[in-house]
Amino acid sequence: MTDKIVTRFAPSPTGFLHIGGARTALFNWLFAQRHGGTMLLRIEDTDRARSTEEATAAILEGLSWLELGWQGEPVSQYECAGRHREIAQQLLEAGQAYKCFATPEELTEMREQAKAEKRPPRYDGRWRDRDPAEAPEGAPYSIRLKAPRDGETIVRDKVQGDVRFPNKDLDDFIILRSDGNPTYMLAVVVDDHDMGVTHIVRGDDHLTNAARQTLIYQAMGWDVPVMAHIPLIHGPDGAKLSKRHGALGVEAYRAMGYLPQALRNYLVRLGWSHGDDEVMSLDQMIEWFALEDINKGAARFDFKKLEALNGQYMRAADADELTQTLLETLPHLPGGPELAERLDDSRKEQLRLAMPGLKERAKTLVELVGASEFIVASRPVPLEEKAAQLLDADAKALLSRLEPQLQAVDNWAPEPLEQVIRDFAEAEELKLGKVAQPLRAALTGRAVSPGVFDVMVVLGRDESLARLGDQTKG
Repeated sequence: MTDKIVTRFAPSPTGFLHIGGARTALFNWLFAQRHGGTMLLRIEDTDRARSTEEATAAILEGLSWLELGWQGEPVSQYECAGRHREIAQQLLEAGQAYKCFATPEELTEMREQAKAEKRPPRYDGRWRDRDPAEAPEGAPYSIRLKAPRDGETIVRDKVQGDVRFPNKDLDDFIILRSDGNPTYMLAVVVDDHDMGVTHIVRGDDHLTNAARQTLIYQAMGWDVPVMAHIPLIHGPDGAKLSKRHGALGVEAYRAMGYLPQALRNYLVRLGWSHGDDEVMSLDQMIEWFALEDINKGAARFDFKKLEALNGQYMRAADADELTQTLLETLPHLPGGPELAERLDDSRKEQLRLAMPGLKERAKTLVELVGASEFIVASRPVPLEEKAAQLLDADAKALLSRLEPQLQAVDNWAPEPLEQVIRDFAEAEELKLGKVAQPLRAALTGRAVSPGVFDVMVVLGRDESLARLGDQTKG
């Protein structure tokens, strides 16, 4: 491709950046990156009643968290309304559009008649060739595009192939309302043209819009951008994605403890694939991404697959980097702010030391928060139900016999500790687990944790022996 590729992501700020929008942004960004182009951001805020600054901020934050950068300042569609009106006037003066004085009552009558005749409601073109002078003086009017009535409009789509629309079904749609406000149909075309957009990648629910927008491009004599309409995301049951399936804002996924790189990897595989590759770096996504490889069928969202993939990313992560990520994400995680309050510098260091073991057993950052609780737990450490069951009278007696041998350990490191406990288990004629399990419960209050020898090193000699003493003497 010789010309510079320009894509755009154009969300409406009526809510958070939902997961389908995030995937659309990702596909636009990857395609632009693949071809050395840029992605622009347009906030389609013409619905003034529902658009909010909070939603705009949430969209920008969600894109930034996913590391999907856009070029330049976000464009406000509402602020371009004067330009939209100017184009509507040009189309009117060129005979490509006309004033329509049909009253609300007449439009209702048209719809009712179409319904009675079991046909789609269409404007009947009654003002298409009439002289506006026939209208009552000062009567309100909208401006409609004079769409061709014969032939067909073809949307040459990179995903869907050539999609043909009979022009008679597109009718003379409104481009400027009677209150002077441009319609979405006109605004999108003008904005995309003025922003120099070369490729439009969006959901296939816009496919019919694409045909009507193509007519506006043609009426203005503008080049039609290359289009790619991607299938929507469905739930695991094949139904349209809803909140129960995962149609949540991106911020909800951060709060559930998913890593942005894992969520990105999961989203790119929803409807696009590269052979059998499941886990891929950002550089690989950019290198491999092609619009032609996007599936035509709807993708299915699966939380279990996302969680498993997130677990893979966490296990592969550098322990120090994952510790930093967890610390930065704590304000957004359930129980995170409380943990953050109790993590002084020394305990942050303990968290860093524990991370190699913690990350092997956790699939999300939320699970890491729970697994890290033992580091900041106050003495005596509260016992979970399974941990309490492990610490019965026999187990406490066993740990009482182990305690003096641990007190005699000079080199408080995993290998010497393991040797002492193995020797003790052998002397007691027990398997290692029969000693390690109640010891873990006494130290962490949990039945599951990183390796018990690592836990002892993380907690340090004094804290480990103190916690052990709480349980054997309590």
